[in-house]
Order: sequence, then C-alpha cells, then structure tokens
Amino acid sequence: MAKLLLGKAVNEAINHRVSQKVDFLKRQGIAPRLAIVRCGDNPSDVAYEKGAVKKAGVVGIETQRIVLPESISKADLISQLHSLNQDESVDGVLLLRPLPKHLRADEGEIVNALDYRKDVDCMTDLSNAGVYLGKEIGFPPCTPSAVMEILDYYGIDVKGKNITVIGRSLVVGKPVAMMLMARHATVTICHTRTVDVAAIARRADIIVSAAGALGSLGADFVREGQIIIDVSVNWDPGKRDGQGGMAGDAVFEEIEPIVEAITPVPGGVGAVTTSVLMEHVVKAAEGK
Repeated sequence: MAKLLLGKAVNEAINHRVSQKVDFLKRQGIAPRLAIVRCGDNPSDVAYEKGAVKKAGVVGIETQRIVLPESISKADLISQLHSLNQDESVDGVLLLRPLPKHLRADEGEIVNALDYRKDVDCMTDLSNAGVYLGKEIGFPPCTPSAVMEILDYYGIDVKGKNITVIGRSLVVGKPVAMMLMARHATVTICHTRTVDVAAIARRADIIVSAAGALGSLGADFVREGQIIIDVSVNWDPGKRDGQGGMAGDAVFEEIEPIVEAITPVPGGVGAVTTSVLMEHVVKAAEGK
C-alpha cells in the first residue's frame, strides 16, 4: 500500500506561516489584499473565487472581488488591470481564466497589462521569465509551486533523481520541469508526440503527471519504489457509483498498490494551490 501524500497537512503548514507573516505585516500597518477579477459567471470561476476568498479569510488576507460582464471589451479589461496596478491597497491580482471566448486571441496582451509585481499566479511574460531564468521576477505559477511544497513537506529530495513530467503546458508541465531542474533533478518531459511514454515513465524515480487525461497513467507506466505526483483534475463520470466525481490522470486503484507514494485526487496537489496563492500575496505585500 502506497503512502498518501495528502494536501491537508501541507495546507496547514503553509497557512500557519502565512498567518504569522500577515499578523506581522498588520502590526506594521500593512494589510495584505488580493483582488480577484472575474469576467462573467462561469460556474468553475465562481467556485474557485469562493474557495480563494475562504482561504484568504483563514489566513487574514483581505479580498476584493471585481465582477465584470462576460461581454467586456479588451480595452475595458486592460483599463481595469491598469487601475489595479495603480491601487496601492492591492498587493496581488488574480485574473480568472480562461477568459471569455471573444478575448482569448488577445489574452497575451491583456495579462501583460498587469504589473508583474502584483501577478501572483504567473500570468505575465515577466513572471514566466523569472521561472525560466531562475530569478525572482514576479511569482511562479501556483500549481507547480504546490508540487514543490508537497515534495518539501514530505522530505522528498529531488537532487540527482530522474523525474518524468508528463505534459508540456506553460501552466504546469514546463514550469514544474524548470523548478525541478533548479533543484538539480534530471527531468524528461513527455507529451502527445513522445514515443512510448510508459517505458520512459517506468525508468523514473518520480513521475509528475499533468496530462489532463483521465486514466492516462495506468499500471504499465509505473514500478515499485516510485513516487507519483498527480497534478491533473478530471471529471470521472463513473466515480461514486456512477454519480461522478473528480479524479486525476492516474488509475488510482491500479497504481496505488505498486508505487511507494502517491498524491490522491482530490486531496492532493489541488488542495494546496490556493494556500500557495495566499503566500504569494503576502510576499507581494512584503516587497512594498
């Protein structure tokens, strides 16, 4: 039976240190604040916003919710971001994505209107450059950071380890590979054009699966002694006796008896991301 790398314990550790930092800042007259910008009423955006506001309340961070019409123009959305750049009471800005369909072709221009110093989830080019250059420019994306927090909390040293990252997105795959290499891991990135991903994955000490494909990581991808970090969150219609539920890439019931440790879905990486977001807001406030 594999050890479960649960996000709850990691959350508690992050929340404790963030709360302490927030208390210190407030004694200095600084009240960390996160502005959440939402375009329209997409249910997943509303749910994420609700979770972020709840987590902010737990650690003492103030929140400002800005709800814009789904039909908002590019110019008006950029104007809103410029306004937040100038608002000294706002330390971090989270623009919920994906943007409405009519704005997606211009997403790069829109997100880069945000001051990178307030970009707490690595939306801007400068923040991304910081990840790839290994410099503290802006903030790294929250999900890859959550992966690193889990590895740290459970004492998993990646130095010298062979790690296979499945997925090459700018949101998870590429940045987490860079963050792992910064800690002297040897990283192989697999993607939809990789030949025999299963064979490559079996040779790894650690697998980080961010394919976003339900059931794509089966027993033929793993061996004994491995650590599996399942980043993806997929909808599984067959879960909970056919009622449906969230699941990762891993076929959990096949893999769990084989490997040394695994993050469950839900309850693993996803549970840590909002805590990382709050820590970024505090760091932004500290940098004023």
